[in-house]
Amino acid sequence: MYNITEYSKNQAKKLGIKIKPSQKKFKKIDVYDKNDKFITSIGDSRYSDYATSGDKEQRRRFKLRFDKSRKVVGSNAWFSDRLLW
Repeated sequence: MYNITEYSKNQAKKLGIKIKPSQKKFKKIDVYDKNDKFITSIGDSRYSDYATSGDKEQRRRFKLRFDKSRKVVGSNAWFSDRLLW
């Protein structure tokens, strides 16, 4: 099970959402709205992210790879970008 970092918790608070460790296989975080309604699951638990590694080069590559989809508000990539990268 993925341990949610303080970075991700702080980012979720800024966005006004709730996050919990995911119950889905190979996912890191389940995202909920302020009324506890499930939105999506994000992050692959088999890979690291900026919140856990602090690797700025890895962060840069993620942002390039998902450049278009991470700008679509509410998409999985958008949540990943805000919470994990």
